[in-house]
Amino acid sequence: MSEENNPLKDSVKPQFGASGRKIVYDENGKPCRACNTLLDFRMVTNKKSTSSPSGSISAASGIAATAATAAGAAPNAKACPPDVEELGRSTWTLLHSIAATYPDNPTKNQQENLSQFMNSFSNLYPCFHCADDFREYIKKDKIKVTNRDEFGKWLCNAHNEVNVKLGKPKFDCNLWKERWKDGWKDGRCD
Repeated sequence: MSEENNPLKDSVKPQFGASGRKIVYDENGKPCRACNTLLDFRMVTNKKSTSSPSGSISAASGIAATAATAAGAAPNAKACPPDVEELGRSTWTLLHSIAATYPDNPTKNQQENLSQFMNSFSNLYPCFHCADDFREYIKKDKIKVTNRDEFGKWLCNAHNEVNVKLGKPKFDCNLWKERWKDGWKDGRCD
């Protein structure tokens, strides 16, 4: 049977990407850019990698990439929308930094603000698959906002649940302040 006459051609979609991760498709059956790695997204959309060998981008090359894109050339991957890995790293950095600067003795208003923020975050996160998982986690283990240490450990445990799902090692949540607030005792952050 020729490819043009194959009724399964458009309905058969890869279940796993080149990274070995399951491909996440949106409600329209398209691969979710924010839910998949760039490698996997490119694999299922038949796009070729256009990133530079160094994988880094400077302000000048960012401007050049923008100009090149406008002229029809392929942009550097770092000047493109984030994939699930970059989005995840950036998000955890933001959330742990919020925990690190959250008051030791927050007011009721600060507690309500943080709780509302986390709930809103779980509804607005760009990777809908990740957002669904995070909402389920919040249902299972209510957001703890009474003080900095409680929130920091709650967030660390939420992060560890994601790490386990991704096959990554768990972080010792007793060390969350060293990692995200004070820096390591060995002085490497000084």
